[in-house]
Amino acid sequence: MKMTRNSNKNRVFRFNRRIRGLTDYSLRLKLLKSNMTRAVIRRSNKNMLIQFVDYTENGDKIIVSAKSTDLKKLGFNINTGNISAAYLTGLLAGKRLLTKKFNGECIIDLGLQNASFYGSRLYATVMGIKDSGVKVRVSDVVFPSEDRINGSHLTSKDAQKVIEKTKKAIEAMK
Repeated sequence: MKMTRNSNKNRVFRFNRRIRGLTDYSLRLKLLKSNMTRAVIRRSNKNMLIQFVDYTENGDKIIVSAKSTDLKKLGFNINTGNISAAYLTGLLAGKRLLTKKFNGECIIDLGLQNASFYGSRLYATVMGIKDSGVKVRVSDVVFPSEDRINGSHLTSKDAQKVIEKTKKAIEAMK
């Protein structure tokens, strides 16, 4: 049996990210055609990342970014993987965007994340962005309840005080 060499081993596929399941190009194209700033929201088990992104011909340009670990600098000493931290991260990202003299509307980009659960951390983040003063087209039906935002479900005894203190620190930002 004669062995043949693979002549395509160095070939780079055009839509490599589609093949690996990392990008939905048809959804991305729809978002880019809107000509609005995208609020890109990514979640992990312990963190939330929010980036406000504008499209340019040379590639995406990040205007501002906020990660839930940034809340630690504002006195938030609770776990950052909960609904309250997601809301505060959205609020922080929105305030940072407004300090850049942004007055337009943004569109939410969740990527390939499953957004079928109303009241989840993704929607808490969107609620934080909206409460900061950024214009977002979204229905209020999908947002989590105020009890979940305020941290009444958390087991830490002083969680509600920490959340309120962090919220005041974010709202005081200019």
